[in-house]
Amino acid sequence: MNCYAPWDEFLALIAPDENLAPWLRVLPAQLERFMESGEGKIYRNLTRRLRRFNGRKAARLDLNSRTVTFQGPEDISEGEKAGIRKLLQEFMPWRKGPYEIFGVPVPTEWESWMKWERLEPHITPLRDRLVLDVGTGNGYHMWRMLGAGARTVIGIDPSGIFLSQFAVFKNLIPDPALRARIHLLPLITEDLPPLEAFDTVFSMGVLDHRRSPADHLIQLLNLLKPGGELVLETLVTEGDRHTVLLPCDTYAKMPNVWFIPSPDYLKVLLHRAGFASAAMISMERTTPEEQHKTELMTFESLEDFLDPRDPSRTVEGYPAPARAIFIARKG
Repeated sequence: MNCYAPWDEFLALIAPDENLAPWLRVLPAQLERFMESGEGKIYRNLTRRLRRFNGRKAARLDLNSRTVTFQGPEDISEGEKAGIRKLLQEFMPWRKGPYEIFGVPVPTEWESWMKWERLEPHITPLRDRLVLDVGTGNGYHMWRMLGAGARTVIGIDPSGIFLSQFAVFKNLIPDPALRARIHLLPLITEDLPPLEAFDTVFSMGVLDHRRSPADHLIQLLNLLKPGGELVLETLVTEGDRHTVLLPCDTYAKMPNVWFIPSPDYLKVLLHRAGFASAAMISMERTTPEEQHKTELMTFESLEDFLDPRDPSRTVEGYPAPARAIFIARKG
């Protein structure tokens, strides 16, 4: 077995696709490097534990509700449910969701359905579209995209833990045809060639972590087909078209936040990156209802990032997190 065997199905899928086939010039070597890396070791160690499902598959899937649900056979015992709960603890922290497996809830830090419900009414319907989700985490939104009828959903994320969490769910799909429509690869945006292949690209919660946001937007543009659509969600700050917040050290205790623009600044940047049009469809302050600790995500969360005396500010004194969603189109 070669060391990128978990993605052999995906490599075979894209080989006959004239738009995606050029990816094969670099992708096998990238997958091999991941499997040999520290994150690859985490992925291998965690996914071995999925054998505890003993080959069980979901009897039914619900990909169109707030909780992505994999319903089990009726004969799942309480002892087996306890085993699933223990297994889920080994895959912590669970950040995006929520999910349910065989009657066992998977509470997550983010109520990710809230973001989905903000954006779904405004995007081009996903039915029969080829979709890319950049920085998808464990893939919650990918499952919602599949439920919305996307032809194929491809996600990228470099985290061994998140890739393993996604594998928990994909491993439960009984229908090979459905399995072939959703894939998560251990990559970052910079790893992708300019394929100009995707009908819709999602980049949610990624831009603020990029040292060069303009380069990120240009990379996304080059992944889209002519006429394709970008769904962009990111941290924003109040201000005019000249306003951008550059945290000096950390922002909400995050050391990897580099760039928080005003909505008007971001609209100009999308234009400069080459998008033909861009419009903001949502701007919301992040609340404890949407982001919070759970028994499967016990580390610090939103309440720890805000000034306890003034929750409108972060602990560093910056404006508290607010997130905007933009839809931009390639000409």
